[in-house]
Amino acid sequence: MDASTSDARFSGSIAELYERLLVPMIFQPFADDLVARIAALPGTRVLELAAGTGVVTRGLASHLPADASIIATDLNAPMLELAARTGTVRPVTWQQADAMQLPFEDSSVDIVACQFGVMFFPDKAKAFAEARRVLRPGGTLVFNTWDRLEANTFPEIVTRTLAMVFPDDPPRFLARVPHGYADPDVVARDLAAAGFKSPPRIATVAARSRADTPRLAAIAFCMGTPLRNEIEMRGDGQLEAAVDATAEALANAGSTQGAIEGELQAHVVAVSR
Repeated sequence: MDASTSDARFSGSIAELYERLLVPMIFQPFADDLVARIAALPGTRVLELAAGTGVVTRGLASHLPADASIIATDLNAPMLELAARTGTVRPVTWQQADAMQLPFEDSSVDIVACQFGVMFFPDKAKAFAEARRVLRPGGTLVFNTWDRLEANTFPEIVTRTLAMVFPDDPPRFLARVPHGYADPDVVARDLAAAGFKSPPRIATVAARSRADTPRLAAIAFCMGTPLRNEIEMRGDGQLEAAVDATAEALANAGSTQGAIEGELQAHVVAVSR
């Protein structure tokens, strides 16, 4: 399995660990921010792309007006199935869908939203063009993308540590994908290439991440993301070695075996059709 295949594979226990550990650790504050921004936009029909295990979907279901419809999609069936099992306070439509080829009519939604999913799209301009196609005139595409690795404490430590554990072939998933789409100028160019005429509104948002122990943070990143696939490709026993090394590095950085905290930073992008 090459990196292009493993980077998007959320199978096995990854989805459960992602929801249990990563969502509260790094995703929840940005989900709350994104939901507040969406709730302030006009429109009653929302399409969510790359919904994952549903952290934004749950927020939308709780905060949008009762007459708003929500369609939550993801390419990865295990993630979407977990989101549907977890449920929401009111009904939403769960649908497996590829952001590169959306199964929805032109001008059929008011808002397209995506929480930390655009980094996984193989052709971002094409995915943005699909979002633009299904948006009604005047509708809004709103999404977030992680800032550079160096501005996010836990993944930076994990990546640096794994480069020492595997010096000949370091796993670079976190740098390559989640933190590989951090340049606002590149984002703006891709949106323009997709046909958006208005310049995007881009805000940089900071937050804090927290883990109860360094080991839980290490498990979250090494076992609850597709980084796991990359580590396991390096041989039997390497996953546990990676968790041990990153847990030690995170503990040393925090000078504690107890709860640790770190910086988080992301860009939030909104653009009108």
